[in-house]
Amino acid sequence: MEEHTGDEEARRAGPGGTAAGGAGTVGGGVSRRRLGARLLALGGVLVLHAALPGAAGASGSPAERRSLQGLRLRYGSARQAGLVEKHLEAAADEARRFLGPSPEHPYYAGAVVLAGRGRTIALHRAMGEAVRYADYDGRTDRVREFPAAQRIPMAEDTVFDLASLTKLFTSLLAVQQMERGHLELEAPVDRYLPEFTGGGKELITVRQLLTHTSGLRSWAPFYQQSTREGQLRLLWSVRPQEAPGTVYRYSDLNLIALQLLLERITGHTLDLLLQDEITAPLGMHRTRYNPPLSWRRVTAATEVQRPPWSGLDRGLVWGEVHDENAHALGGVAGHAGVFGTAWDLAVLARTLLDGGVYAGRRILRPASVELLFTDFNTAFPGDDHGLGFELYQHWYMGAMATPHSAGHTGFTGTSLVLDPSTDSFLILLGNSVHPVRTWRAGSAPRVAVGNRFARAVPVRTKHGGPAWYSGMETGGSGTLTLPPLTPATAAARLRCAVWWDTVPGEGALHLEASADGETWEPLPFTTQRSTGGSPEQWPQGSVGGWSGRIWHRLEAPLTAWAGRPVHLRFRHAATGRYVGRGVYVDVVRVAEPARLLFAEDRPADASRLEAAGWTRSTD
Repeated sequence: MEEHTGDEEARRAGPGGTAAGGAGTVGGGVSRRRLGARLLALGGVLVLHAALPGAAGASGSPAERRSLQGLRLRYGSARQAGLVEKHLEAAADEARRFLGPSPEHPYYAGAVVLAGRGRTIALHRAMGEAVRYADYDGRTDRVREFPAAQRIPMAEDTVFDLASLTKLFTSLLAVQQMERGHLELEAPVDRYLPEFTGGGKELITVRQLLTHTSGLRSWAPFYQQSTREGQLRLLWSVRPQEAPGTVYRYSDLNLIALQLLLERITGHTLDLLLQDEITAPLGMHRTRYNPPLSWRRVTAATEVQRPPWSGLDRGLVWGEVHDENAHALGGVAGHAGVFGTAWDLAVLARTLLDGGVYAGRRILRPASVELLFTDFNTAFPGDDHGLGFELYQHWYMGAMATPHSAGHTGFTGTSLVLDPSTDSFLILLGNSVHPVRTWRAGSAPRVAVGNRFARAVPVRTKHGGPAWYSGMETGGSGTLTLPPLTPATAAARLRCAVWWDTVPGEGALHLEASADGETWEPLPFTTQRSTGGSPEQWPQGSVGGWSGRIWHRLEAPLTAWAGRPVHLRFRHAATGRYVGRGVYVDVVRVAEPARLLFAEDRPADASRLEAAGWTRSTD
C-alpha cells in the first residue's frame, strides 16, 4: 500500500489555503494552469515552450547554460553552497534524532539525508542501519534482530525502495510523450486505452490521472489476482466514485492506468522506458526497477510482511519491492517499484531545477518542467499539484514549502523536495517500515529536517547586519514593542523593511497600536516589494503566507494618533502544526516631516525596544 494509507492522513490534517506568490497569470489574467492545458490540448509543449512565463528560450537561463556545458553536481562546504553551516548540521541532527523512540519505537532503523543548493551538495550523511530486524511478531509487538555481525549499517550509497517517488518518474515519462506529440494532456484516457471505460471512466483525462482528480478510489487489491488478465480486469472494472474533475483523491490507480497508457503508445514496458529515457541519459546508474540480487547487500530492508497488516505473507522484504500491488505486477508499476539512491535523486533534482538538463544531457524542455511545477488543482485549495509533483505541502516539506516547491513522498520512508525559489533540494530516505509499518505515523522527520534545512538558506539584509527575527518554532509567538511616541502631526509614518513566510491561515505578522500599552488594535499598513510594483494594502494590520522571498517596504500612517501618545508593536504568532521560514523586521523608523521620532539604528532608541520572542539574526 502506498502513501495514502499513512502520511496522506497526516497531510489532510494539515493546513489548506493559498498565499501570495502562488499560481501566476499570463497576459490578461489567464492562469498558467489554463494556458498550459489549452496549449497542450492543441498540440503539445512546443508552443508552450515560448508562451509560459519564465520558460527559457533558445539560450536558456544561466543555470541551464551551465548544465548544457556539462557541469555536474559536486561535494562542497556549506559556504560554497550559500548555506549556513550550523543550521545545515542541525538538519542532520534532526534526522539522527528519529533513530531513537519516536515516541515509542524508532521512526526508522536508518536514514540517508542529502541536501544541496546550486550544484553543491553540502550535506550527505548516513546514519543507523540498513538491515536490522529479521522478524516481527504482531501479537506481542516484538522483533527479532539480526546478530550485530549480520546487521548492515546505512551507507551514503545505500539503495532504497523509493515507493511512491516512482510516480514522479512515471509522470516525467508521460510529459516526454507530450513533448513528442504522442500524448495530449486534456485527451480522454480511453483514446489511448480503449478498455479504460465504463461508469464514467471515459470522461477521465490524462491530466486528471497526473493530478489525482480522476475520481477513482485510492487503491484496489491487484495482489489478490493470480494472473495478469485478472489484474487488468480489476482495473477495467473500477468505476469513479465521484465525477472526474470534481474531487482530489490520491490514488495509485491513476498511475497504474498511466503506466498502461505509456506502454501502449510506446510499445515498451515501463522499466525499459525509465532506463532509456531518464536514468541512462542522466547517468543514474543506481536507479531501476527490480534490482538484481547482487544489489541486495547494499539495499535497505523494508517490512516483515504478514497479515493482517499486509495483504501478503512474504516475511522480511529485502531487495524486492515492498508495495504488494507492485510486487504482484512483477515489480514494475506506475505507482511504485523504483529503487534508487540519494545521489541519483539529487541528479534528478538538479536536472529539474536546471530546466530539464544535466551534464549536457536533456530529458525535458524548460516549458515541460514548468508544467511539473504549475498548480493544476486551483479548484482544490491545499491539494496543489503539478503534473505528478505535489506543490506547497507543509505536512512533509516543512518550512521548505513555498508556492513553487515541488516534491513527493514514499510509503517506505522516502521524500524529495525541490525549491526553485532558493535553487535548493532536500532528500531524506529512511527505511521507516522496517520492521513494520505500524511503528511509525505521519511525517515528523521530514518536517523537522525540512525546517532546519530551510533555516540553513540565509535571509540577508541589504546592510549586511542583523534584523529582528521571529524564529520558526511551532506555536511560537512574540512581540517587538517600541517606546511610547507622540506624533505632532497627522503626517507621521512608521516605516520598516519586512520579510515573511508563514503557513497560510496559521501564522502571521501583526502591526498593532495602543493608547495605554494594554489594549491593542490593528494598525493598517501597506507593503511594497523591494523589486518594485504597486503597494499592497493590509487593512486588517496583518500579513501572512509567502512574501516571495524578498524584502518589502512597510509603511503605516499614524494619522489617528496625531497629538497623543501611541504605543506601537509588531506581533508574530504561529498557531498550527507547521511553520514557515518566519518573519524578519528591519530598520524600524517613525518620522514626520520635521522630526524623526524613532530610529532603530540610533543606539539610544534601539535600547528602548522591548523584544519578547524576537531575536537579532544575521541569517
